[in-house]
Amino acid sequence: MTTSKKRLLLPKTMARPGWELANSRADVDAIPFTPGLRAPEFQKLLADIDGVALTSTPLKAADIAAAPRLKAVGRIGVGFDAVDVEALNARGIPLMTCGTDNSPTVAEYAMFMMLTLCKRGPAMDAIARQGRWANRYDDLTTELMNKRLLIIGFGRIGTRIAKRALAMEMVVDVYDPYVPAETVRAAGCNPVADLDAALPRADFVTLHCPKNQETTGLFDAARIARMKQGARLINTARGGLVDEQALYAALAKGKLAGAGIDVFSPEPPLTDNPLFTLANVITSPHMAGNSLESLDRGALTVVKNILSVLDGAPRTEYVVNPEALQKR
Repeated sequence: MTTSKKRLLLPKTMARPGWELANSRADVDAIPFTPGLRAPEFQKLLADIDGVALTSTPLKAADIAAAPRLKAVGRIGVGFDAVDVEALNARGIPLMTCGTDNSPTVAEYAMFMMLTLCKRGPAMDAIARQGRWANRYDDLTTELMNKRLLIIGFGRIGTRIAKRALAMEMVVDVYDPYVPAETVRAAGCNPVADLDAALPRADFVTLHCPKNQETTGLFDAARIARMKQGARLINTARGGLVDEQALYAALAKGKLAGAGIDVFSPEPPLTDNPLFTLANVITSPHMAGNSLESLDRGALTVVKNILSVLDGAPRTEYVVNPEALQKR
């Protein structure tokens, strides 16, 4: 199909504000697609597309090769481990994420998981519903106040976690080898240079780093063993950062008091994942970054990002592969 209009391939599930923006432009054709399409169907749609927005759909080298018109790729979110960035770079195609749109949402969710674990949310709810009033003192809740939190990754989300944890009167340590110690101190936190040395002191550990060669398997059996007895681990970042079998063993044996897990490897997780059998684990289906508000923000941002490239004025602050812009 030959057309002078800018053709955008957008997920059917994208929030309304993004669709309204795309449809408000007379020079844009917005084409819906169902996330999770099989590669052949997805590649057929990509054949005459100028820009594509992604949620859970991977974008591999073969997909990019099937899109000769493709000039911009947007992610409704911040992770991009399912996108072949090298193949985009070879074509000079920028990949753009949604910046801070879901950072407050993830930060709130991590705090929710910490509070749910220490306040024994599901157990206390069950005691009230089941009329087991006499059991309410059997296993007392704990507080966040004066507990030590170790934040791994001090970017858009980690910095927001710190603000919220400090407001809860926690002591906050930060491990991020790419952030200057002065920046961490200025935020009221304690920089730590040695992750393994910091783990035995932390009552809570929360992960907010990308998944890459450096961080895959970051929390294996050996590292989990270094954690403080009775500590709690939160992962709202990416599946694969934590060895799930090692985590299960530590939780089942009582080494760790609890865990909050929003992300798994693989996804969706197998229904017989042993973590689901543990009462000291709370889980969610990779939804920590998704709320009504964050999805509205992300939909607007992704459409603005793609159109900025097609209009000749890329919003460079959202581009994760700036080297691609140099080839344009």
